Amino acid sequence: MTKIAFLGLGVMGYPMAAHLAAAGHDVTVFNRTAAKADAWAKQNAGRSAATPAEAAKGAEMIMACVGNDDDLRAVCFGKEGAFAGMDSGALFVDHTTVSAKVTAELYSAAKTNGFSFVDAPVSGGQAGAENGQLSIMCGGDQSDFDRAEPVMNIYAKLVRRIGESGSGQLTKMANQIAIAGLVQGLSEALHFASKAGLSGADVVEVISQGAAGSWQMINRFETMLDDQFEHGFAVDWMRKDLSICLEAANENGASLPVTALVDQFYKDVQKMGGGRWDTSALFKRLQGF
Repeated sequence: MTKIAFLGLGVMGYPMAAHLAAAGHDVTVFNRTAAKADAWAKQNAGRSAATPAEAAKGAEMIMACVGNDDDLRAVCFGKEGAFAGMDSGALFVDHTTVSAKVTAELYSAAKTNGFSFVDAPVSGGQAGAENGQLSIMCGGDQSDFDRAEPVMNIYAKLVRRIGESGSGQLTKMANQIAIAGLVQGLSEALHFASKAGLSGADVVEVISQGAAGSWQMINRFETMLDDQFEHGFAVDWMRKDLSICLEAANENGASLPVTALVDQFYKDVQKMGGGRWDTSALFKRLQGF
């Protein structure tokens, strides 16, 4: 049994923390909305804390899954932040998708204060978190990753160290770049099939078994055709992630023309009032043309 603090109980963090408790670990949670943390503690026979520092006190491992760079800094720094409560030798594992800049900042601060830091963004969405089937891409020192891996395996189907600190976040950027192009391609294929008078379902049944097949096609085509987008990974969050990708590309010289274009398409979806729609809402944008 490991004493663990989990910071952030959104659609991902809530089930991830629950998997840890179900596996027999001693879990204390923190959430900005205290009522949600209290509800989790009651449901999972754990504890809730009023601040990240309180949650981290005495914990061997602190996991975080919050919204963005600013949210992560808020739960780490300051007199009520996790870093203020962590013991020397403790390990902080960040599952948030954030910039390489804040990852470098937190890794350095952790080392300065005598504890460890692993960046470990996840892929697999809410369903992956609920079913314990996430893919986790990690960056950090090998020894720190080795400590964190058995715990992360509780809610993952794959946990892989890619390289030194920041490598996990850079890999997540590659993941989001690939998804952006895939969803736009799928949206255009279904849009084309509709304009050609074909059954989208019949088309997908055939092409999903060939070279065009993808997770997005299998898991999103039905809801796209049914005009259902009130689920999944929100457009607002995808634009946040793509802005991180484009900023990193400006720094390392990568050329991302399709990613930049799809980012603007998502901006159109936001203007349609679809900021909280699933990323597959790119199809809905095409329907308006």
